[in-house]
Amino acid sequence: MNTTYQGFGDTGAERSVAAFTMEDHLSASVDDAAISQIIAGLRSPRKQISSIYFYDGVGSKLFEQITRLPEYYPTRTEKSILRHVAPVIIGAADHLEIVEIGSGDCSKISILLNAIPPQRRETTRYTPVDVSPDAIQESASLLQQTFPGIKIRGIVGDFTRQMHLIPSGKNQLFCFFGGTIGNLSGEQKERFLNDLSRIMRPGDALLLGADMVKPVRILEKAYNDSQGVTAAFNRNILKAVNRLAGTDFNPLAFDHLAFYNRRRKRIEMHLKARSAMRISCPAIPDKIEIDRGESIHTENSHKYTLADLSNSAAAAGLHLDHVFMDENRWFTLAYFLKE
Repeated sequence: MNTTYQGFGDTGAERSVAAFTMEDHLSASVDDAAISQIIAGLRSPRKQISSIYFYDGVGSKLFEQITRLPEYYPTRTEKSILRHVAPVIIGAADHLEIVEIGSGDCSKISILLNAIPPQRRETTRYTPVDVSPDAIQESASLLQQTFPGIKIRGIVGDFTRQMHLIPSGKNQLFCFFGGTIGNLSGEQKERFLNDLSRIMRPGDALLLGADMVKPVRILEKAYNDSQGVTAAFNRNILKAVNRLAGTDFNPLAFDHLAFYNRRRKRIEMHLKARSAMRISCPAIPDKIEIDRGESIHTENSHKYTLADLSNSAAAAGLHLDHVFMDENRWFTLAYFLKE
């Protein structure tokens, strides 16, 4: 497919090709904000790095490998559920507008789009929202080849703070797949659902993928695979930080640590220092000191019960209309309606 881009890289700039447009709302301002966030996290008493920095080019490819690992059940389970329920979700509505938040690759949305009859694709618009312009561009190219006629409007933005950039529309279906809701803190989840509810109209729907509470051995195995791919993915965040903030982390100086926190109902991922070290960063005069055995918290992945999901959404004015689960009840696609 021949593509022509216009105004690439400017804030608010729009790249266009046939039925594909992409608005970039991050490129001009992301670096300073990212550096400030990284430094604040590394200087805090309990060191942390936001999980959004996992997904550079290398990190995204490593995560794709993770989704194919035998121990990692969420992706294949969610896709299996989606294949069964896609025709029900799509229904008979014309002029459907599908918004995928944190879109990543197009493997899941393809399952949903495949349920749309060819004659209805020209009245369907798909809006992927992601921090990676390359991911949106690559997905749009694949989708337009597979589903000719579909209109795609990509939005490069951070859904945790730029939900208002999503255009309003008629008969919108918002999709938030992958259990990504679990990566948000309680406060972030509440803000996300409220922000989303504010841009939804009565009758709009949210299809939310959520990982459920289950035996600890299954959970911990999924985040400690035998091939070490998750460990490489976890350490790669330090390479991303080095590139963004100019730090001099050696990723191999840290051990991958992932465990289930029963009280908080979440998997925690950390990087544990093998020795004491002092990390330089050009943006600050002093060095960041890390003790031997000290950890940097890189990700949370909360697990839910149906009551957790229903109560959180209800507080934001969303009604749990239907629940789709696998036979093991390991993963849920929850369908909410705006009241």
